[in-house]
Amino acid sequence: MSKRKIRILGDPVLRETAKPVSEIDGELQSLIDDMAETMYEAKGLGLAANQVGELKRLFVLDLKQREGSPELLVFINPEIVEAEGEIVEEEGCLSIPGYSAKVKRKAKVLVKALDREGNPFEMELEGLGAKAIQHELDHLNGRLYIDYLSPLKKNLFKRWWKKHRPK
Repeated sequence: MSKRKIRILGDPVLRETAKPVSEIDGELQSLIDDMAETMYEAKGLGLAANQVGELKRLFVLDLKQREGSPELLVFINPEIVEAEGEIVEEEGCLSIPGYSAKVKRKAKVLVKALDREGNPFEMELEGLGAKAIQHELDHLNGRLYIDYLSPLKKNLFKRWWKKHRPK
């Protein structure tokens, strides 16, 4: 396992659409392990493959690590099949360090994907889990949470980013 560089806003890979994973092999397993190590070291809840420069429909997530009981979840070729309700909460992103904003998301989602061995599964998540799934899936579609901001908040963000962007 090795830590990968997290791509920062401005890197074109963050705006590209990831391609479906067609083969689950040793190379993909290494990528999953690297992504998990990178996410844990950065103290993130999730990490999409785009964020480490890989255009594969894959993300890792761990909603329990902050409670001291890590439980890594791997989503290959994920797809939201049902969504309902609405929540508006603060969101941040490892690719936009130091910034957070309130974003409207679905409160509950049903996602289907393949696990790291290629077995299909479905998972229903609410609250933080639902928000995280939508956030990571957006990455795979070349979207960032700042895309949901109002024009005024987007302009404020752009000014903030000019001052605070990592060099």
